This record gives sequence, structure tokens and C-alpha cells, in this order.
Amino acid sequence: MLEIIVLPLLTMVTCKETRAAIIALHKNGFTGKDIVATKIAPKSTIYRFIKNFKERGSILVKKASGRPRKSSKCQDRLLKRIQLRDRSATSAELAQEWQQAGVSASARTVRRRLLEDGLVSRRAAKKPLLSKKKKNIRDRLIFCRKYSEWTAEDWGKVIFSDEAPFRLFGASGKRLVRRRKGERYHQSCVMPTVKHPDTIHVWGCFSSKGVGSLTILPKNTAMNKEWYQNTLQQQLLPTTQQQFGEEQCIFQHDGAPCHKAKVITKWLGDQNVEILGPWPGNSPDLNPIENLWSILKRRVDKQKPTNSDKLQEVIMKEWVAISQDLAQKLIESMPSRIAEVLKKKGQHCKY
Repeated sequence: MLEIIVLPLLTMVTCKETRAAIIALHKNGFTGKDIVATKIAPKSTIYRFIKNFKERGSILVKKASGRPRKSSKCQDRLLKRIQLRDRSATSAELAQEWQQAGVSASARTVRRRLLEDGLVSRRAAKKPLLSKKKKNIRDRLIFCRKYSEWTAEDWGKVIFSDEAPFRLFGASGKRLVRRRKGERYHQSCVMPTVKHPDTIHVWGCFSSKGVGSLTILPKNTAMNKEWYQNTLQQQLLPTTQQQFGEEQCIFQHDGAPCHKAKVITKWLGDQNVEILGPWPGNSPDLNPIENLWSILKRRVDKQKPTNSDKLQEVIMKEWVAISQDLAQKLIESMPSRIAEVLKKKGQHCKY
């Protein structure tokens, strides 16, 4: 009868199933010696399973307690408070401060405790400084309250504009690479740099209808009111005519000195160009064209231009390749941007 019961059990391969088979034979009256003869498991394993079953009345393995924690829940909460007090403190510094509170733990233990609370080390986000006197914050709140009722359709009538720099050799952004040991200086894992990379400045605009004109500032030419007026004349007006025709649209630009010059204000008024604003200072998170610049720079960097002429060519090529769907998606984010700034009482939002 032992052979009849055991034959199907011999095909079992998992530890859990093997344990269940041994206990089943034990319950059917077979001795440990009989079960060992089946060679279903090593002798010591069989006797250990039977002993544990007799002691606990269950085939489940008791979960090991593991190594005792070095800190209590109260001490873990203290560590969290220390970290939130100084977000830039390293795990080694936190371990040293924690030790002063009576917890002897390594930097690795500190990282594990913080990870349990969802606190992970990341590069700090770079955002413009909002003035300590809260002028920037006040202006941001005034702007957002003014346009808080606007829908995505309303924002679809706005043309956003800005200037941006582009640099050679991927200097416009850091690039991560995956490499094996010994490949640190492999050609494919190195980002070439130069001491004084060529920089090209551009002016561009876009709306929910797609990208508009893009113009490149001549080398060694300063962005001044004369150049800006010429740009508006030759780039903005054709874009508004092409995208909106006779339909009324609104123009956005920031508070750069050349944008606010009297001659520019007068010219815009003479052209019946309605202005969005007043635009709050240090608020790139409210301007979706900043996201468009980031996307464009990543695309340009992937082309790896090696000289200024090639860089200009790639910028223009990638600009016209930006889809209308992407432009519209960025414009449609404006209600969310406004709402988040209001929710955060004028502080930076995630965009």
C-alpha cells in the first residue's frame, strides 16, 4: 500500500508540496523509517517536518523572526523628522545625528528606514528663486486668480513665446549612460565637452494650433528692443495671421526688459495685439513653452551636431517636426498649472 500512495508523490518537486506529502504519509500511519525509504526527501528533512508537525499541529513553516531591528518605531519617527528638517543631509550625516539620540546604525540602515517612509534620494529640482519679500508670490497669485476660470478652450487662443539658448555637445542637459566595468572612457559612454561651447539663442512661439515661427539670433547680437521689434514684425504677425486669421488671439511674453520697453508696448498697441498678463516674474512653470524647449533640446542633443551650422540646421528641422497634438497637450495643461499654483499659495508647481 505504501508504494500505491507514494508513486504519485515522487513527482512533487516544490518544498511545500514535499512537506505536505510527508505529513500525509505520517497521518496514514507510516513511520519515519518507512517514509525515508521512499527517498522523497533527505532523512533529516523528513524527521524535522514530522517533529514540527507534532509540536505545532500544522504543516506551515513558522516565519523566522529575522534579525532584530536596531531602532524602535519612535526612533524611526525621530529619524524622519531629522531628515525633513534638512532635506539635503546625507545618510552618513543622519546616522551620526541619530547616534546622538541613542541609535547605533549604519548609513545603509538609515537609507532603509527612510525608504520605508518613501523618502528616496533624488536630484533637487531647479526652480527660479521666488523673492523673500513675496513679491513674486503675490504676482503669481494675482495672475492665477485672474485666469482661474479660463478653460482649455480659452487658453487655446493664446500664443506663448520665449527665448532659449542651445549649446553644442549636449551641454543643454545631462545624459546618463549604462556601461560595464572598464567602459567608463569608451567612446559611446563619454560626453564630449569644450571649454567655451558655441551657444545659439532662438526666439519662438506656439499655440494650440501648433508651433509658429522660430528665429535664430545672429551671433554676438544682443537681445534688445530693436531686434525684438523686428522679430515681432517678421515672426509674430505672420504666425498670428496663419494660425488665427481674423480671429482674435492673445500674445504672451515675459517681463524681460526688452519686452517691456516703451517702444515695444506702443508697437503692440498700434498692431492691436492683446497682451496676456501682467506676467509674473520667475514663473517658467506657468509657461508651457518651457516644456517645449526641453523637448526640443533633447531631440537636438540626440542628433549630436558638431558645429554651429549643423546645430542651427537641426534646431530648425526638429522645431517644424513638433506635432500639433503635442502643442495642444501643453496648452491644455494651463488650467492645471493655474490650479496647482493657487493650491500651493503661489509656490512652484510641478511643471
